[in-house]
Amino acid sequence: MPVLPGAEPFRHEGGETGVLLCHGFTGSPQSLRPWAEFLAGHGLTVSLPLLPGHGTRWEDMQLTGWQDWYAEVDRELRTLRERCTKVFVFGLSMGGALALRLAAKHGDAVDGVVVVNPANRVHGLAAYALPVARHLIRTTPGIASDIKKEGGTELGYDRVPLHAAHSLRIFFRLVDGELPQVTQPLLLLRSAEDHVVPAADSARVLSRVSSTDVTETVLEQSYHVATLDHDADRIFEESLAFIDRLAPGVGKEAADEGPTSQQEGTAARG
Repeated sequence: MPVLPGAEPFRHEGGETGVLLCHGFTGSPQSLRPWAEFLAGHGLTVSLPLLPGHGTRWEDMQLTGWQDWYAEVDRELRTLRERCTKVFVFGLSMGGALALRLAAKHGDAVDGVVVVNPANRVHGLAAYALPVARHLIRTTPGIASDIKKEGGTELGYDRVPLHAAHSLRIFFRLVDGELPQVTQPLLLLRSAEDHVVPAADSARVLSRVSSTDVTETVLEQSYHVATLDHDADRIFEESLAFIDRLAPGVGKEAADEGPTSQQEGTAARG
């Protein structure tokens, strides 16, 4: 299946500091594209992949699971490490869980982590019904576009495939057990009002990581997809300052002509 317009992956060849951005469940790179372009415009090497099963149609996602999504960002991280001297991993929602697992598994190969409204578990009674319900019901209503800003839209599926949701639940449990292995500097930004991921998930992440360099920022003017909301500029600036503190001078070398990107419109692997 062709990739939906706007859901294409984004890559920019910049300096020796790289950033890998991970989008959320049923979403696409569109939700993080402005963030990626901002970082690219400040001279960073940037990779924003399209996760398998995403960015096409929900039926494609039904055929994928957490192993596919994690394998994609794991490959991108290894590619960045070959190219860059320092690498940071960023993520939104489920992408935050992906970023945290990369940090837990790769250790010193990850120099810092930035997560926005990171998801840590599937909530509600429905979560316990998933192992059986996924065989009886194919989908439930989508979760995209939780944005406070008027006119804000997230390019995501309008249906959630239950097989994929069940895999996500398993993945969250796995990552939760690995959080103590996260030791890197961590910047966590969470929305004061989020209709998709509760504040308890961020609190759980902060309570379980072993990082000693930790900053929590509360976003007062945004809902779940804060990277497309009123606080987007704050997220971009704070994440750049975070990188600049750990890799000094990076953010001061903005490209005069703006970022040059490569978009790859290949269909996600099922």
